[in-house]
Amino acid sequence: MNQLLAQAEIAYHKPLMDLIYEAHEVHRLHHNPADIQRCTLLSIKTGGCPEDCSYCPQSAHYDTGLEKQSLLPLDEVRTAVKNAKANGAQRFCMGAAWRNVKDGPEFDRVLEMVRIVKNENMEACVTLGMLNVSQAQRLKEAGLDAYNHNLDTSRDHYSKIIGTRTYDDRLDTLKAARKAGLTLCSGGILGLGESVMDRCAMLAQLAGLDPQPESVPINLLIPVEGTPLSDAPPVDPIELVRTVAVARILMPKSRVRLSAGRVSLSKEAQILAFYAGANSIFLGDKLLTRPNPAPDEDEVLLSSLAR
Repeated sequence: MNQLLAQAEIAYHKPLMDLIYEAHEVHRLHHNPADIQRCTLLSIKTGGCPEDCSYCPQSAHYDTGLEKQSLLPLDEVRTAVKNAKANGAQRFCMGAAWRNVKDGPEFDRVLEMVRIVKNENMEACVTLGMLNVSQAQRLKEAGLDAYNHNLDTSRDHYSKIIGTRTYDDRLDTLKAARKAGLTLCSGGILGLGESVMDRCAMLAQLAGLDPQPESVPINLLIPVEGTPLSDAPPVDPIELVRTVAVARILMPKSRVRLSAGRVSLSKEAQILAFYAGANSIFLGDKLLTRPNPAPDEDEVLLSSLAR
């Protein structure tokens, strides 16, 4: 871990062009730079979460004006999956605002949702909060490819952002998913008041997992009125590019996903992030409950890369 942290810090502080050049070389060694995976993320159960994550509009601890929504019926999910596939998505992700998975009818319905995704020959990923090995195995048996559970930030900064779940709880969930044979999707959020050291420590923690996560989403905070981080200052897009580049260097084979917060990035900033090693985006007007670039904007973005 100490060696990975040192490597991350040295890389992060390199002159920008040197850092991007190194990351791009690593990227080309392990990936086709033209291969940018398109994903769609659907909120299958919205709001009322008992966790107190300071950034999240779905937390029951804050008044954000978000309308709660119970677990979606299967027909709505089936329609969303078919629409996502028709719009070019290769991976379909589903998120439920739960603290942890509970066995019972709702979990059984989620298992059926996974089967719906797999019936369309798409990759399936879910994020449902904490879970145990038995639950992870049931998801795997239903056809699930990946489990998302972000670390969010460094171990040292974590307690300043979340008080209802520990850092080790998050790592234990990742271990349970891995033990069941699922691939891991785990990354973090920039803009939580963290330092550069915190960003590097988060990436080093992820890179130290054996095996490393197959998917590493890098999110930008979207401040939401009513949450403790509603007045958080925006992150310089170049800092995002640096974070993507370090993630690529530390985790050469992972997909690095440009996730939440792309609405605040110019086309040029996103292209720079792709050059630095990002190779996935989320399509659709919303990511769970937050805005995402419109489909026509992403069509222009992706077309720019193809010419």
